[in-house]
Amino acid sequence: MTDTEETGHDSGIKNQDDLALVERMQEGRDKIVAEIKKVIIGQEDIIDELLIALFGGGHVLVTGVPGLAKTLLIKTVADILQVDFSRIQFTPDLMPADVVGSEVVEEGEHGRKLTFVKGPIFTNILLADEINRTPPKTQSSLLEAMEERQVTAAGVTHPMSKPFFVLATQNPIELEGTYPLPEAQLDRFMFKIELDYLSEEDEVTVVGQTTQTHDNALSHPLGGEDILDFQRIARQVPAAEAVIKYAVRLVHASRPQTESAPGFIRDWVSWGAGIRASQNLILAGKVRALLLGRYNVSYGDVRALVPSVLRHRILLNFHAEAERVTTDEVIQRLLEAVPEPASEI
Repeated sequence: MTDTEETGHDSGIKNQDDLALVERMQEGRDKIVAEIKKVIIGQEDIIDELLIALFGGGHVLVTGVPGLAKTLLIKTVADILQVDFSRIQFTPDLMPADVVGSEVVEEGEHGRKLTFVKGPIFTNILLADEINRTPPKTQSSLLEAMEERQVTAAGVTHPMSKPFFVLATQNPIELEGTYPLPEAQLDRFMFKIELDYLSEEDEVTVVGQTTQTHDNALSHPLGGEDILDFQRIARQVPAAEAVIKYAVRLVHASRPQTESAPGFIRDWVSWGAGIRASQNLILAGKVRALLLGRYNVSYGDVRALVPSVLRHRILLNFHAEAERVTTDEVIQRLLEAVPEPASEI
């Protein structure tokens, strides 16, 4: 099945209001991309996946060596959307209270009382810059907010603003002064996107633009309420049972403990992806389908998103490291090993 084919199920988006919203979503995506390109050169695939995650309500981890405009890309998206934005520079001495907030003693009419002062996490887009430069204790302060959209302090639950996204950057783990993210933290991210070096042509353009006076005034085609509408309409896109089974089989096959795991998974993987991977494949696939002008999720949607969804959820063992096998190579072999259940449609 190709990306232009549908799954055979009737679309769950039928009334004129929903169709108009989908059209606004597609037009909004094009406008946002046009604005981003005023600042960011190249990286088209990266931008597409970042917007898929935003329209699907997922968090994103962006990885790459310094100087690839990871922070600039995320800040540009927040500027375009005109939503509340906070940036936290993660450092080894950062404490959980510096992220979520803390209780302080205040003088009132009836004496002293404890008041919760919200931290920078209470925003719409949180840029967790160089998240792997702070110890796991502080990294884990994001867990509740990322999964449940709330923060609990001193037994009191504080809801997050809507929409709420954590867009985190990290440098490769092998660089000095970094801490690997715990698996529970990694699993909260819908995508792990890896930025690579620009082509020579794009790099020439970047150097030319950034070494002269350049007006990067941005327009604001969409806002936070639009993003919430897009998240709602994306969940109305149907996914055929066969497509869901395909996504689940891919995820199951990544687990060396299961009978369906290929031999190379058992040889190279110590821990595979969990159920969030299957959920994210289908949800992100729904957004991708809409942005491509379709109202059903295809196998092609799932295949296209597998690397970014599984990349941070597959833990390689020492055999893979000894043989210099990468996670992306394992994922590519996994896609080749698990066939599409075409006969079931």
